[in-house]
Amino acid sequence: MSAAMPAMAQLKQFALRREAFIYYIFLVVLVLFAIFLHDTAFLTATNFMNIVRQTAPITVMAVGLTFALAVGHIDLSIGSVVALSALVGALLLQYVGIPFAIIGALSIGLLVGLINGFLIERLQVSSLLITLGTMGVVTGIARQLTNLESVPIINQSFNFAFGAGDVFGIPVLLVWTVAVATLAYIVMKKLAFGRHLLAVGGSPKAALAMGIKVTRLRIYALVISSMAAALAGLLYAGRLHGARYTLGEADLLTVIAAVAIGGTSLFGGRACIVGAILGSWLMGMINNGLILSGFSTNEQMIARGLILIIAVAIGVKELKNG
Repeated sequence: MSAAMPAMAQLKQFALRREAFIYYIFLVVLVLFAIFLHDTAFLTATNFMNIVRQTAPITVMAVGLTFALAVGHIDLSIGSVVALSALVGALLLQYVGIPFAIIGALSIGLLVGLINGFLIERLQVSSLLITLGTMGVVTGIARQLTNLESVPIINQSFNFAFGAGDVFGIPVLLVWTVAVATLAYIVMKKLAFGRHLLAVGGSPKAALAMGIKVTRLRIYALVISSMAAALAGLLYAGRLHGARYTLGEADLLTVIAAVAIGGTSLFGGRACIVGAILGSWLMGMINNGLILSGFSTNEQMIARGLILIIAVAIGVKELKNG
């Protein structure tokens, strides 16, 4: 009995924390859709696996964006990085092997992340403005690169490894999701690097006084966010067997909503990797449920916008109370 009491106290303490909010809303949405869509295939394992497949790039981007938000930055360029990375990877596959195509695509994320970080820290300008600018530049390059033409991918090994395959009945995209999430969780929760990121986001001056390299960590966080978007581009290309300039262009709102509603503060200092994953799955489940309910794409966009407004409102309220 005595051993159970601390566990119950910890459970109660967690239930009252902001990070637990995503569990409640996930359960509520699941139950509501289960009731209203009981005569559809919503509650089937096949449907849930489809949700996981479709949201895998969103999940990867959400995990990456969590690092940027942890230090108080936001990265609006991730959608454009998805498109350019996918196109670069697809083009390189026509001339070189898979390893060089992967390196080339991820290098786009690395380069954009470094540019974002350098400009933000050197110019001391809002990350919102800088990444909005780089989003426009990268989007233009993606459109110009292939003159708005799609690039097919006929390399079956690449398609299998980055989206279309199954390993022992488990979708490869789920494997990628678990791998990225596990690595991010370890970095954020178990390593000093993650603790330093949160310290920088919570109070840059205090972090600097502690000897933490604030500028360097902020740049690292933006690089991680951008490279996660580049990986998401490869996952899109593998699942769709091709790349086009429109990939990722409608994902920014979904990713931000997923991260915000998952418990990560939009103002820095608090990050939740598990929440980002559940948030992305929640957005995927909502889209899936709305489609099965007969809602249009426009109505789905309205739902995502409302969710983001709710998440931001909760974050602002907590910031004022804190």
